[in-house]
Amino acid sequence: MTERSSSPRSDRRLTNAVDRISLAITRRFAVDTRALAAFRIALGLLLLADLVGRSRNLGAFYTDSGVLPRRALFSDYSSAYSLHAVSGEAWVIGLLFVVAAAFAVAMIVGYRTRVATVCSWLLLVSLHVRNPMVLNGGDVLLRMLVFWAMFLPLDERWAVDGRRSDRDRETVSTVATMALLLQVVVMYVANAIHKTEGEMWLNGEAVVYVFSLDYQFTILLGNVLAEYHDLLRLATFFWVALVISAPLLLVLTGLPRAALASAFVGMHFGMLATMRIGLFPLIVVAAFIPFYPSGVWDAGAAFASRIGLAAPLHRWASRLEAAVPGRAVTDRVGASASPSRRLVSDGLDRGRSLFSATVPAVFLVLVVLSNAQAVGYTQVPDPGQSVLDATETDQSWRMFAPEPLQTDGWYVVPGELENGSEVDAMYGSEVSWEPPPDGNAVYPNSRWRKYLSNVWGADNENHRSYLANYLCDRRNRTHRTDLERIQLYYVAQPSEPYNETEPTNEIMLQQYNCSGDFRQ
Repeated sequence: MTERSSSPRSDRRLTNAVDRISLAITRRFAVDTRALAAFRIALGLLLLADLVGRSRNLGAFYTDSGVLPRRALFSDYSSAYSLHAVSGEAWVIGLLFVVAAAFAVAMIVGYRTRVATVCSWLLLVSLHVRNPMVLNGGDVLLRMLVFWAMFLPLDERWAVDGRRSDRDRETVSTVATMALLLQVVVMYVANAIHKTEGEMWLNGEAVVYVFSLDYQFTILLGNVLAEYHDLLRLATFFWVALVISAPLLLVLTGLPRAALASAFVGMHFGMLATMRIGLFPLIVVAAFIPFYPSGVWDAGAAFASRIGLAAPLHRWASRLEAAVPGRAVTDRVGASASPSRRLVSDGLDRGRSLFSATVPAVFLVLVVLSNAQAVGYTQVPDPGQSVLDATETDQSWRMFAPEPLQTDGWYVVPGELENGSEVDAMYGSEVSWEPPPDGNAVYPNSRWRKYLSNVWGADNENHRSYLANYLCDRRNRTHRTDLERIQLYYVAQPSEPYNETEPTNEIMLQQYNCSGDFRQ
């Protein structure tokens, strides 16, 4: 009798335990719908900013007259499938930029949100494949954030599409929200493991050496802080501790989670003010938006009402909804549709729900395996690796790890003109071996810095010929006196933050005949 009477109680205890665990998991992966809306707007703005930044060097990086013409792309990257490679003309690439910008704007206002997000991801992948030499960690993260966004209900708040939604939920907890939050945590965990493989992050010297890279990285406030070594050592220890604490982002909830997320956000804003690393800090800030719980958004809404901002925003949103065509008519037709049409519609809705749960679950497993493979813990099965490669979702987060760069430098490119005189083919000035005044004179922006760093450090020496060919063509298209040959030098300067003088080493990378073969 005792055993029989205790069995139902044991079952209830087990059921209650499972329910508590399920509730705890649901809470930790729940995202406020306002956070998803802000995340959508941030992604759209970042996509626009990325396009604007790349458009400054559209001809140099994405056309046949640039550093990677299509014949070089197809030769060196045989698996490259890119819509941006259908033509080498600048006007075609410019048109694709305009189309991508239109989809980004659609994301911002929340119009046809799912379609706009999918198309934005496809065009972003195509753009990245067109020239891998200019990509950095921020590009990988942005690509992954837009990928996970395809499976999220981004249009329930602050969106034109939101007016046709019959849902009134405060939070969303799905496989896709789990994947989005885990993506950020896995990035930091993988980077933390890489950092512990070196010594400089553990002995406090890493940030000191990063800030000594005057030409490649430091800007604005970074040039001032470079002299304060004790402060930079403290920043090193703080950053290592923060990165190691990243798993707590999934353990904590409420205000403690918001406080930890804010610490990460603050550090990345600090990077924005001190380092030339493009949009990476802002991309990471956007990735942290979903970590802020409902209490933060409630407080933000109350503050907006108190200062009189909520009413104008609501009026602006209402006018936008009225100006942009929606699908309210479709919804009314659906309500009065025949039973057979409703059956088909319900079937499609169930299919979409299944797709939105299954696909992110599969990719979440692959992404976790990809990161584990990057730190040497496992291997991704061949079919999974093929999927990761095809979708550009493979990852390795080695930002400044296991050690930061310890060599700075700049290019000197003596070019011999047909009249016997000499000019620097890189800068169009007289040839000088003296250190440039600052990093802006060497690297116009973060894309050029990444590209030229890869040309100097990458194993693929073909790109040195491609760069030399571009410099010859660029000069000869705009001057009457042609370049006949150039020499590509990298002047390496070891970083020695504790010494006043730093030696230099002139390294010959390429001798190039401007009238010779494309690849030399």
